[in-house]
Amino acid sequence: MTNLPADATLTTEGFAAVTGGRVLLLACGALAREILAVKESNGLNHLDLQCLPAIYHNHPERIIPAIEELVAKHRADYDKIFVVYADCGTGGLLDVKCKDLGIEMVKGPHCYSFFEGNDAFAARDEMTAFYLTDFLVRQFDAFVWEPLGLGKHPALRNMYFGNYEKLVYQAQTKDPKLEAKAKDCAARLGLAYEYRFTGYGDLATSLTSL
Repeated sequence: MTNLPADATLTTEGFAAVTGGRVLLLACGALAREILAVKESNGLNHLDLQCLPAIYHNHPERIIPAIEELVAKHRADYDKIFVVYADCGTGGLLDVKCKDLGIEMVKGPHCYSFFEGNDAFAARDEMTAFYLTDFLVRQFDAFVWEPLGLGKHPALRNMYFGNYEKLVYQAQTKDPKLEAKAKDCAARLGLAYEYRFTGYGDLATSLTSL
């Protein structure tokens, strides 16, 4: 650790120099609010954020080409680039690509896992749970209901959700309005409802370690 005088005051640039330079976060747009909250609460002023479209949540095949393009564009401008995605449906290919590019990423199979904590999530082994985060509760219609055609074709509910037993709302913040909406989402899908406050989990650990 760098030794500093007790009364030292660091500018943003000075802090970056002490901590090892500026870091660019390439992240899923669905995580922007949470990343900014972690950054602000921990004074992580050396981290810059650039988000890919949140809709890539539904199109994982678009993630790797977009990450590769942004790394090539910004590598010379930063001391480090960190990818704030988990595997997110890429079948392990995002991890392979990050290693090829010489950059690191958040560990885990998906954001539901790292929000709860990867070890804790794996221990649950929940195969019949459908998960929503704060973002997905807010955007339920845009990211779940309408893309799956459930508004126009309610009969599709059993095709998509017939093997699910419960909806788990993984709350990053304590917001009664979001919890009420999450309960409504569960009712619309015909699933039992479970509230689970996770906070930011391994996302916070990963960012603060930078």
